[in-house]
Amino acid sequence: MRLFISRPLPDAVLARARASFDVVVREDTAPLSRDEMVAALRDFDAILPTLRDAFSAEVFAAAGDIRCKVLANFGVGYNHIDVDAAHAHGIAVSNTPGAVTDATADTAMTLILMAARRAGEGERLVRSGNWAGWHPTQMLGLHVTGKTVGIIGMGRIGQAIAARCHHGFDMKVVFHNRSPKQVDLPATQLESITAVCAAADIIVLAVPGGAETTHLIGPEELAAMQPHGVLVNISRGEVVDEAALIHALQSGQIGAAGLDVYEFEPDVPEALIALDNVVLLPHLGTATLEVRSAMGLLAVENLENFARGDGLLTPV
Repeated sequence: MRLFISRPLPDAVLARARASFDVVVREDTAPLSRDEMVAALRDFDAILPTLRDAFSAEVFAAAGDIRCKVLANFGVGYNHIDVDAAHAHGIAVSNTPGAVTDATADTAMTLILMAARRAGEGERLVRSGNWAGWHPTQMLGLHVTGKTVGIIGMGRIGQAIAARCHHGFDMKVVFHNRSPKQVDLPATQLESITAVCAAADIIVLAVPGGAETTHLIGPEELAAMQPHGVLVNISRGEVVDEAALIHALQSGQIGAAGLDVYEFEPDVPEALIALDNVVLLPHLGTATLEVRSAMGLLAVENLENFARGDGLLTPV
């Protein structure tokens, strides 16, 4: 099988892939263009795409005589792939759940602590050379231990975040999930997102991307948050109405935000960059060598299983 890999991946992943397939690795780190996607669908038996490689229904239709039989997505999120359209063209799709859970939850905790304790602002102050030294009322932030965290989306990642907050910081956990959920720690499921926003000091978004969750957090939800509230997004950028968030931060409607993803990524509004009460990370959610290797190896294992006729390990 000829395999097309859309971005450079860790060495261990490429070595495993080359041992099983005839591999072409695209060296560009930017997302695939429409023409590149069309060509890959025509010329390769399998494709290993990733975030923002937008395999839309239009791309599948434009490809015409499609050779590709499987898209093994590198990442748990796959809203950049029109799965229904892929299936309609006889293309199987997989993703890499599980491998990303702990690293993404760790990133959420990083953002919670940085935003609540004003760590980004403080780091910039030290680097600027304007820090005049410690004093009792310097940069007073939000104490995290013992607070209430609200998790929106109680899947694998949401539960991993909740466990860290409960066991590590003695936090009360409330959550909203689209279906009833039993979890292995003290947590209360509330009937709406606005109810969670009103009840919690810190809100963490851990939902999948896609049309159903676009602007899940908008003016109404932000207005329900407490004035000291912290919003953390480690899901997908479009889950948050970015203009509404900027207004909430500028006006003091909420206390702070920690973002790893952006609505029009990689573009970040200047108004957001200018704010001191927001922590901005460059989509670091799973950015460790161990985790990115595990993600890639799971994608390759999916392809190996598919090639043997055993079916995908993690189909979508």
